[in-house]
Amino acid sequence: MSHPHPELTAPPALQEGALRVIPLGGLGEIGRNMTVFEYDGRLLIVDCGVLFPEDHHPGVDLILPDFEAIRDRLDDVEALVLTHGHEDHIGATPYLLRERGDIPLVGSELTLALLGNKLREHRLKETVHHRVREGDRIGFGPFDLEFVAVNHSIPDALAVAIRTGAGLVLHTGDFKMDQLPLDGRITDLRAFARLGEEGVDLFLVDSTNAEVPGFTTAEKTIGPVLDRVFHQSDQRIIVACFASHIHRVQQVLDAAAAHGRKAAYVGRSMVRNMAVARELGYLTVPPGVLVDAKELADLAPERQVLISTGSQGEPLSALSRIAQRNHHFVHIEEGDTVILASSLIPGNENAVYRVINGLSRWGATIVHKGNANVHVSGHASAGELLYCYNIVKPRNVLPVHGEMRHMRANADLARQTGVPHDNVVIAEDGVVVDLVDGQARIAGKVDCGYVFVDGASVGDITETSLKDRRILGEEGFISVIVVIDSVTGKVAGGPEIHARGFAEDDSTFDDVKKPIIDAIDRLVAEGVDDSHQLQQAIRRVIGRWVNSTHKRRPMIIPVVIDA
Repeated sequence: MSHPHPELTAPPALQEGALRVIPLGGLGEIGRNMTVFEYDGRLLIVDCGVLFPEDHHPGVDLILPDFEAIRDRLDDVEALVLTHGHEDHIGATPYLLRERGDIPLVGSELTLALLGNKLREHRLKETVHHRVREGDRIGFGPFDLEFVAVNHSIPDALAVAIRTGAGLVLHTGDFKMDQLPLDGRITDLRAFARLGEEGVDLFLVDSTNAEVPGFTTAEKTIGPVLDRVFHQSDQRIIVACFASHIHRVQQVLDAAAAHGRKAAYVGRSMVRNMAVARELGYLTVPPGVLVDAKELADLAPERQVLISTGSQGEPLSALSRIAQRNHHFVHIEEGDTVILASSLIPGNENAVYRVINGLSRWGATIVHKGNANVHVSGHASAGELLYCYNIVKPRNVLPVHGEMRHMRANADLARQTGVPHDNVVIAEDGVVVDLVDGQARIAGKVDCGYVFVDGASVGDITETSLKDRRILGEEGFISVIVVIDSVTGKVAGGPEIHARGFAEDDSTFDDVKKPIIDAIDRLVAEGVDDSHQLQQAIRRVIGRWVNSTHKRRPMIIPVVIDA
């Protein structure tokens, strides 16, 4: 089994007739999926998604793939293929199009419609769209693409087979093998088997649920559970789910109709996405059920159903504002029922529990995956992955879409089905894999960091900036102002010390003022008059004092003024 190593260097020039795979996101993390394929001097990109920030990314809105490895080769890009419409697969597309606005976009009807809204939000002109469906085959330069239906937690998801002179690659995208899907569209295992008979040289496989034994539960099992919750509730019901989970919204609307309730969407992304889904026929709204959210507020609580964003505890989401009782027209009351119809994305646990506790404080009953079967995963479990390996029989395997533990578990499954040990490649973001003469091997590494979006700023925030923000948030801030007589070198004013997030009473620092003056006097006596060196001395003195006295390490900003 191949492993990425920190000592990897830049890959050599690609051999003639070989295929290069450059993962720029999604390997070692859940999100930010983006993979670049290179053949005969041309590039094909599959997916371009975002990663959502965690608690240790203060102030960050989104995290993008790093385009630096291909920035000077964007003119070589034949197309961007989007496997489905989730944010972790399409969310970074507007940022890529800012760098080259005419990249052809390839995807299913729903995927391109959801992306179209996003491009308009970013005020980007729509580039050439190639709308495809399962069974379609289309060529872009040296890449011959065939699309295969797969089942996922959003309609219209596709796997993509990529044929080049180097061989056949099959990329599953996100998928599972629900045999009773709500829309009747199953993963096309016959196509997988046919491609396997042709000979799949490299199989890129969704790893998210590789650690989960058995098969993923069918979506249809959620319906009876929602029906029971609706039957037991005699007040308002609020259902929080992903704004792209059309199947779950369909089940909630059906339950509302069955129990004589009216439903309304809360949250801009929910309203926008469901409008697209309804217009294209992926969502069927029962007659008379859907009303405007403000109109819903005028009905009796026992007739209300709110379908909201915020299932991941996002601070600005509708559900978070409802939990804090600062939503402009939804006010949680004793006896209301809140259903969190989603799974926890790793890293969001604290935010979600904060919302649950906030809702519970006002007397709401919380129904979630931990106490009721109100959500099932959109990803294949170990049993489904084994099934796929056995029918595809790939020569080489590259696990994708998962944290390292997920990819390792997926690699073990591939090996169990007979894929040779050395033909299972575990890579990480930036680790380059070449397919040469039917053998996949690690060829090197390209720089591939996080690109942070902070408001209108893209890529300007560095890890150093985030470290400073974390220090400010966790340890506080101390400023020290000292005025130095430019003639004598003596302290003429101060030290004046102020703190925020550390100690509200400035008298706390009385004990350290004399040591600061003494340190400056010693340096001046030694002939040091450089402001920077004096500032560093102040930082050391107050830093040691704060650490020993208060066991804290705040940010310290010393200012030396010559007078």
